Amino acid sequence: MDVRRIVVVVEDVEAARTALKWALDNLVRYGDLITLLHVFSTSRSRNKNKTRLLRLKGFQLTLSFKDICNTFPNTKVEMIVTEGDQDGRKIAAVVTEIGASTLVLGLHDHSFLYRLAMAHGSSSIANKLNCRILGIKQPPPSSTPLRTRTSGTATPVLDSCSTNNMDFSQIDIAGLHVPDVPPPKVPYRICPNPYAIIWKSRKSRRK
Repeated sequence: MDVRRIVVVVEDVEAARTALKWALDNLVRYGDLITLLHVFSTSRSRNKNKTRLLRLKGFQLTLSFKDICNTFPNTKVEMIVTEGDQDGRKIAAVVTEIGASTLVLGLHDHSFLYRLAMAHGSSSIANKLNCRILGIKQPPPSSTPLRTRTSGTATPVLDSCSTNNMDFSQIDIAGLHVPDVPPPKVPYRICPNPYAIIWKSRKSRRK
């Protein structure tokens, strides 16, 4: 089994935490490597103390995401905290550099995907990131979208309203994980109706 590298974008928004939990429930399998990636904004003043403070806050935030991963057994986690722009170019560079197979992020109003699409076009997002993209939107408290299953694998629930009417053909929108309820067991009957068996006898012919 090939080891997959799954990058989860770390942001201080609830949608990002929801995306991580969804990935742990539905996407990550044994042996996969989870890369928690946080990109903090570049300080315009070039103040080293301010940059050091932003980096420290980034590590603390990433550690809180790592604590979520630690609640799931047999998870391999690495952390990357780096400085860059907020338009997604740094994230795209890191994802390409480490050869990630999947990028998971929480969709929200200030998501970098929207700015990346405006700058380069939505059709070129997949080519720029060169991996599968899973954008998870925080559902409203009143809704509990179910996930569907196809051949035993989880399939994200599509939400056409989650992309703010923007065409992201390479982005799957998924809801929260809801545990499957096993169907009740029905006892197997070998012969439910004995009268259903018709015996046909043939008289022997005597010569």
